[in-house]
Parts: sequence; structure tokens; C-alpha cells
Amino acid sequence: MINLNQDTPESFGKVAVMYGGSSAEREVSLKSGEAVLKGLLDAGVDAHTFDPADKPLTDLLVEKYDRVVIMLHGRGGEDGSLQGALQQLHIPYTGTQVLGSALCMDKIRSKQVWQSLGLPTAKYKIADKRSYDGRSCKAIMDSLGKEVMVKPAQEGSSIGMAKVDSVQQLEIAIQNAFKYDNKVLIEQFIHGSEYTVSILNGKALPSISMTTPRVFYDYTAKYQADSTVYSCPSGLTPEIESELAELALEAFDAVAGSGWGRVDFMQDKLGKFYLLEANTVPGMTKKSLVPMAAKQAGLSFTELSLAILSTSEPAQSVQA
Repeated sequence: MINLNQDTPESFGKVAVMYGGSSAEREVSLKSGEAVLKGLLDAGVDAHTFDPADKPLTDLLVEKYDRVVIMLHGRGGEDGSLQGALQQLHIPYTGTQVLGSALCMDKIRSKQVWQSLGLPTAKYKIADKRSYDGRSCKAIMDSLGKEVMVKPAQEGSSIGMAKVDSVQQLEIAIQNAFKYDNKVLIEQFIHGSEYTVSILNGKALPSISMTTPRVFYDYTAKYQADSTVYSCPSGLTPEIESELAELALEAFDAVAGSGWGRVDFMQDKLGKFYLLEANTVPGMTKKSLVPMAAKQAGLSFTELSLAILSTSEPAQSVQA
């Protein structure tokens, strides 16, 4: 499963682990970056942290870095802007390129791509801050059902998200989501179990199911609470596990994802899976899901870090 395309750790050259940044996910990014740095150092890679909040990207050239491991979550790191800048600097980087990064970061546009291909995704409406007047809340609730999820279009780690079950709550949740983004996704709430499938070098890793006593799998459940229960293996039958893996790979490819990432799902009470979103720079903290799936697949954290680094092919420095 690991495809390093390198003879020795030294042949990767000098590696910058890009972390921190200035997005709302900075705290998680710092933890992910530190963990991956340790994994790479343990493997013998000449790796160093690089925080773009502290110095300009052109310092990558000044300090003679050969590759970049992107561990920046959220805006500025996961939306294609960093990827484009690195391509202009002719520095290879890990993971998905510009188009896929931008698509996956935008929950609305990724859903529209999946919908156009007939891939399963929940019904939804869009609120645009430039034209929204609040009078559509009742119509939205009538269209999507008694419970809906409200999500800023381009935030991660469940930041700005809310589950609501009334017109009044919906209005408040939309206004709060507008603090993070000018466009807001309002999605039919799917009652059932949540799953995620990690992808590494074109392979799907074992799925994980997540259960939380909280209202939904929010920021606290992901990074702070000890009450969240993760199951890996997830308990699916081999046949359904295979079907879910195929759907994850198809969905990731549809939004131009590459290298490594993660696709999230809900499964309703009838067993049908619905695509939620694709993540091109998933968390790599001690509570994160990709390391958990990799461990189940027989990969240590160090091996996983090297596999992610191996996605920084030199050819990625020039967009095809």
C-alpha cells in the first residue's frame, strides 16, 4: 500500500512541514504538524516545521526546501491557494492539487459535482449572504424536513455548524454561519450512523464509525471530548465495506482529490450511504481518523507519514 517512490529517507531532501497558518483551524493544524514532524524525523527525514503565519512562502526558496508536507487545515492551506503558490515556486507538495483542493473545500460545489454524477448526497438548500433576507427559513424547513444541518460552505472541523429543528433556530444558525462564510449549506439531517473512509495513494483504508452523545459529531466531539466512540473495524460486512470503499474512491476522484484524504458519510436507518464531504488535508492528531485507519491496515504512524510525504511527486510542481 505504501508507495514511497524513494530509495532512502534522505532522498526526499529537505522537507518543510507546513502547519499553523491563520485559519480557524490553526490549533488543530499545529498539533497535526508536530505529530507528522515527529513521524518523519523518526524515519530519518530531514524535516522542519514552517508556519506561514510567521514568515513568507518565499523563505522556502531562501532556506532551500525540496518538498512541502501540507498540514495546514482550512482556508489558506486546504482551498487551493497554497497549492497554487507552491506550484508557482516550483516546489513539490503533498496531496491534492489546486482544482481538487478548491472543490473539496467548498461543501456546496462538491455536493453539486456528486449530484451531477448521480452519487448519493442529502437534499440541500443554499443561503447566500448577499441576497438572504430570512424569509425563506420556513420554506427551507418544509422542503428539507423537520431537522437540518447548517454549515458554512468553506470551513472544516465542524466550525460554525449547527443542527436545528425549528424556523427560529434555523435563522439564528444561518446568521452565525455567515460569520464564517458568505455562503451557507443547509442540508437534510440524516438519522443514522456516521462513517469515514481514509484514502492513501489510491487505496481505501478500513472504514471507521463514530458515535457521540453530543447533538452531532462537532468540534468538541472530534478534538476534545473523551466520550466519542470510534470503531475500526467499523462493523460493516465485508461486502458493504467494499461498496463503501468504492464509493469513497469514486467520490474523491470526482472532485479531483489525489494522494491522500478522507471522505465522510452518513448511513440512514435503511442502510443507504450519503456523502457528506471530502477532506484533502485531514487531521493527523492523536485523536484523528486517518492514523486510526492506517493502524488498522497495519501501518505505523511513521509509515503513514512517509506515505503522505511520498505523494509530493516532483511532477506536482507543474499543474497539468
